[in-house]
Amino acid sequence: MKILVGLLFCYAIQAATLRYWVEPCDKPASGCHAGDSELAEWAVQAWQAASAGELTFEKVADEQKAHIRVHWANGNQGLYGETEPILVEGVRGAVVYVLPAAGANGDALMRDAIVYLTCLHETGHALGLAHTAAFADIMYSFTYGGDIPEYFGRYRRLLTSRADIRKHPGMSDADRQRLMALYR
Repeated sequence: MKILVGLLFCYAIQAATLRYWVEPCDKPASGCHAGDSELAEWAVQAWQAASAGELTFEKVADEQKAHIRVHWANGNQGLYGETEPILVEGVRGAVVYVLPAAGANGDALMRDAIVYLTCLHETGHALGLAHTAAFADIMYSFTYGGDIPEYFGRYRRLLTSRADIRKHPGMSDADRQRLMALYR
């Protein structure tokens, strides 16, 4: 029975349009900035591009209709991000929590890089991607160790302005291949 349910579940998300919603940055306690919603949207758009047409994302105003729901977490959670799975109309989705202020040390572009990469990583989970042990992957888990400042720093060095984030999707070829394996 589990196999049949899993196959039906996978079929339901192939070549799909997934709806997403991003919480407005109107809670000062969360630490989000006005432009953070845009970073979350860029992360979703990066996964859409990586899917080679298998996935389309549609932004919606009603959180309850969204397959992917991005919320801004506060510092009390002590994390970069977290994903909680949900089902929306029989399709897997997730509530994504992003801590928007961790580890930037006063560098606004580093802060944006961290928020964007966290959104990218957590929306990867929402799409069904698991953690990896490969430091080059966006789906890399810090539980494997590694140099966390370098993980974000190598991406930050690609950027000279915020607009450069759209030019550098932040995922590895292996991340793209795993996504395509799920959605073909």
